Amino acid sequence: MTAAPTREPRQRTVVDDQGTVLVLGDVTRVVSLVPSLTEAIAVTAPGLLVGATDWCTHPVDLDVVRIRGTKNPDTARIAALRPDLVVANEEENRPADLDALRQAGLAVWVTEVRTLDQAFRSLDRLLGAACGLPRPPWLDLARQAWDAVAAPGERRRAIVPIWRRPWMVLGRDTFAGDLLHRLGLVQLYADHAERYPAVPLDELRACGADLVVLPDEPYAFTSDDGPEAFPGLPAALLSGRHLTWYGPSLCDAPTVLAEQLNTARQE
Repeated sequence: MTAAPTREPRQRTVVDDQGTVLVLGDVTRVVSLVPSLTEAIAVTAPGLLVGATDWCTHPVDLDVVRIRGTKNPDTARIAALRPDLVVANEEENRPADLDALRQAGLAVWVTEVRTLDQAFRSLDRLLGAACGLPRPPWLDLARQAWDAVAAPGERRRAIVPIWRRPWMVLGRDTFAGDLLHRLGLVQLYADHAERYPAVPLDELRACGADLVVLPDEPYAFTSDDGPEAFPGLPAALLSGRHLTWYGPSLCDAPTVLAEQLNTARQE
């Protein structure tokens, strides 16, 4: 009896957000170096992920090999997992680590996301073109949720610290800044030359803001750590996941963030 012919892996050429050409076969094993992409892939295709960073907290029941952090991934451990694809982000991950993974023979897809519209396009391409998955329903629900956001009336002027010691704020061309603009804020450092400038606290206090927005990541601002630095200025404590992650959390983000902005309290 003649043996059935062995099927050759399907080869296809794809291009990531930075214009890098990748030749992929069937993608059945993925390592994610980005928490929001981890959630996006895990919700869309449970079982596809084989590795993720220690910072990948969603889905809460995710059970995969952990490969350290976004800025210090264990490249040898990632290579040992034999992924068909590693997903990364140009802001979240270091070029040197991504180069090391490529030198190990791994395909690395890099996302670039600085606006909400760019996020939707990037997710569609990552999940469809790269991973070969059908478009997930949550992606359409997220788009509908943001399309339903009413045009803001009077805008509040805000500063958005993301770190202290030293104080750093959102600057130009950021995904989080685009979301806040859609929710009615004028980000006072949106025209800064840097995307995440370091600004002295005295300058932040004197810049004329109506509101200070304090997300809980990357710095974990809390009611006891952050608002006290801006006496007399209302402070809104925001979910960093809903403000900075692009994935399934986008479905709830308009409602969650709007409620948190509306409950800003004054020290």
